[in-house]
Amino acid sequence: MTDVRTSHIVWDWNGTLLDDNDVVLAAVNEVCVGFGRTALTWDEWRELYARPLRRTYEHLLDRVLTDEDWALIDRLYHERYDLQLHTCGLAKGVPDQLHAWSASGRTQSLLSMWFHAQLVPTVERFGLTELFRRVDGLTTEVGGDSKAEHLVNHLRAQDLDPTEVLVIGDVVDDALAAEAAGARSILVATGAMSRAALERTGVPVADSITEALQLLER
Repeated sequence: MTDVRTSHIVWDWNGTLLDDNDVVLAAVNEVCVGFGRTALTWDEWRELYARPLRRTYEHLLDRVLTDEDWALIDRLYHERYDLQLHTCGLAKGVPDQLHAWSASGRTQSLLSMWFHAQLVPTVERFGLTELFRRVDGLTTEVGGDSKAEHLVNHLRAQDLDPTEVLVIGDVVDDALAAEAAGARSILVATGAMSRAALERTGVPVADSITEALQLLER
């Protein structure tokens, strides 16, 4: 993927820059316990995962979810996730690759569907805040929807030309959001979705942050 127009990267956080797979699985299985379902393996969760997340959990739990069910799922998941967040580390190649990108004179930002109030201090704890022009997380009380509208607003807030933007994330929704916003994308097979699912989008797929940037620069 050779494109000299790319001047800005929008990074995803969970499963992309943050290696939180073990904590995600623990949180998903907390939901399973709460609804009387047997625990999942990581590969099983990757096969099920899709957005909107509410539909994924309906498949997982084999039931139509009421708003009360969805609120309970959100609470069970995030209570367990927050409890184990301190065990997470950064993905391989981070922060070195982000520093190299900044040193090249180009810019980057962070857009996550994780809650903004938790995202910002976590990014700061890892010492990454200064690398990003902007850090945006979810400001609603319950998440799980598409990133598309959030990406449009994220780019508009920075006055960025979408044709010069590359989105790097770990799920199909990152590619769909980029397409909807008029940007391009590379997906990394490091998080919540299998490589096969990512490849079906037709966008380039890498096995690491380092490889994703190599695809861009090649």
